[in-house]
Order: sequence, then C-alpha cells, then structure tokens
Amino acid sequence: MFFISHRGNINGINTKYENHPNFIMSALKMGYHVEVDVRIKNNKFFLGHDEPIYNVNSKFLTNRKIWCHAKSSDALFALKKIQAHYFWHQNDDYTITSRGYFWTYPGKKLLKNSICVLPEKSNYKINECVGICSDYIEKYKKKWQK
Repeated sequence: MFFISHRGNINGINTKYENHPNFIMSALKMGYHVEVDVRIKNNKFFLGHDEPIYNVNSKFLTNRKIWCHAKSSDALFALKKIQAHYFWHQNDDYTITSRGYFWTYPGKKLLKNSICVLPEKSNYKINECVGICSDYIEKYKKKWQK
C-alpha cells in the first residue's frame, strides 16, 4: 500500500507550506510518498499548485517516492525527459501514471491498480486500492495498520 501525502500535508491542509520543498522532505523523512504539483518556468522546474513558486532540480523530482502532477504540457514533457514518476490530469475520472497506476478522481470507482485520491471526499473502502493520496494520510496509515 502506498501512503501518499498530498503536497506534503500529513494531518490536514496547510496551504502556507504545501508544495514547499522542506515540507515535502519532512513527509518523505516520515516514510510517506508525496504528490507534488510541478510547473516549468524559464526551462526550470518549480513546485506550486496555482503558480510556479519553489524552484527544484531534477534530482529532487526523480526521488522514487515523489509523484509529480504535471500542471502544464511543458512540465509533462520535461518530467518524461528526466524519467520522473509523473501524470497529468484535470477532472478526468482516471489517468495513468508513468509507472502504470490509475490516479483515480475522488468519488470514481476504484480499479484494480488504483490510487485512491482524497478518500475523505468519498466513501471509499481503502482496502480496494494499491495506494491512498490524502491531506490526512497519517490517519489512513494508522487505520490501515489496525
């Protein structure tokens, strides 16, 4: 089971710090995978949900526990070039990550190889997926361990 922190959040939404590299590193050090929002500006990688804020390098993005959400076609092609684990979506029911997982939009039916995204927004049975991405990922990890 993958436990994926949404933008570095562990115990709830923290808009002040989400997508900040130090916040991401903290979640990684706690053993979580992390979904990050990736943008391109002047041929450089940046993290940020609505705009490019935090400059990061390709080594940061190719960490095996980072799931890169490309926020533009430029970011998508750049992430492919560096062989990061990436995907792009907006409101699609499903998108397939570069490693073959189904990134499943909240509320949509879980498939065999699904990542359950934001289960707090739906009534999912978390044992029906291969991973969970949440702002409250610590809660789901504790629930899974019981």
